Amino acid sequence: MTHYSALSLVAKAFSGHRSWSRAWRDPVPKPAYDIVIVGGGGHGLATAYYLAKEHGLRNVAVIEKGWLGGGNTGRNTTIVRSNYMMPGNTMFYERSLRLWEQLSQDLNFNQMVSQRGQFNLCHSPASLDAARRRGNVMRANGIDAELFSREEVMRRLPYLDYSDDARFPIIGSLFQPRAGTVRHDAVAWGYARGADALGVDIIQQCEVTGFILERGAVVGVETSKGPIRAKKVGTAVSGHTGYLAAKVGLRLPLETHVLQAFVTEPLRPMIDSVISYAAAHFYISQSDKGDLVLGGDLDGYNTYAQRGGLPLVEHTFASAKALIPSISRLRLMRQWGGVMDMTMDGSPIICKSPVDGFYINGGWCYGGFKATPASGYCFAWTLAKDEPHPDNAEFTLDRFRNGYQIDEKGMGPTPNAH
Repeated sequence: MTHYSALSLVAKAFSGHRSWSRAWRDPVPKPAYDIVIVGGGGHGLATAYYLAKEHGLRNVAVIEKGWLGGGNTGRNTTIVRSNYMMPGNTMFYERSLRLWEQLSQDLNFNQMVSQRGQFNLCHSPASLDAARRRGNVMRANGIDAELFSREEVMRRLPYLDYSDDARFPIIGSLFQPRAGTVRHDAVAWGYARGADALGVDIIQQCEVTGFILERGAVVGVETSKGPIRAKKVGTAVSGHTGYLAAKVGLRLPLETHVLQAFVTEPLRPMIDSVISYAAAHFYISQSDKGDLVLGGDLDGYNTYAQRGGLPLVEHTFASAKALIPSISRLRLMRQWGGVMDMTMDGSPIICKSPVDGFYINGGWCYGGFKATPASGYCFAWTLAKDEPHPDNAEFTLDRFRNGYQIDEKGMGPTPNAH
């Protein structure tokens, strides 16, 4: 790691950063690697980092068609949590949250982890009962969870609409104190720097156009920079998982949709936690800069475009106004969309595929960002050992053929979600 004195830092700042050393190398691709990871977002970079750190596998390349973090890693609402209750999901997401808590120290790179807590509001006796069940499962597994009454929510979140004619009456909330937010681009940069320091090649502006197959097995990738051979190829490409899998003859149980997010003009500190409510599929938090970060439900059509339609814009801001009337005059500053590969049960796929040499990390639905550390950790384990880690043992393709679904109702902006 490069160390700078205070004087040299000032000098470099006034130089326009021209003399700063690179945070990671820009290598020419080698003809062959032990493992190639397709996708330079958080999941792909985390996988490469843990392959090198935990398994000593350093002859690894991460191939990214654009720039690091240019996909969903930089196109999300930064929320992290572990309030899942289905077997297969519960401890996986808790592993991820525990890794988040130590990630800045592990990578020696500030991830800006802010464990401000998350309120999942309840609007009916049925939703409060569902929250109680979820909270009990969490506590039984050693995960923090508190059930709040309406009065306690009013004390903690006085700016919500508690009037008699509120569109969504608030009768309580499930609260996870350790949930919060993490700076998304810092995740990509931190994992990239960490992986590079351990010898991983990170190759940007290199699009995978196909796969090299021999006797039915994947033995490399065809790219815009030429062929690269590998003993194993793993994909971590978010909404394009099905697109790449089709190139090796696999049809996956996935649909790709766009999920929009929004940022308002900045305010003085107002919302000191993450708040979501299922009745309108809506969630909100406030960034360190003061702007409000808002999200809602999917656009209802299949697309690979990183943008969205106006109906969801209207829905999201109507939901925001219904929950917090005082923000109704805020101006929208910007909008973006991330492409989600949606499985039929809302839970991901991390497994060795039916095609030898080809491994899949995808199907993250709404849960991709919060899962980044555990996803990389478990995918690295699967690639290194040719068997699943106990925390991703249920995330197989076989479950769709066998009818064993991990139907997690907290998977997205539904009860106890984002």
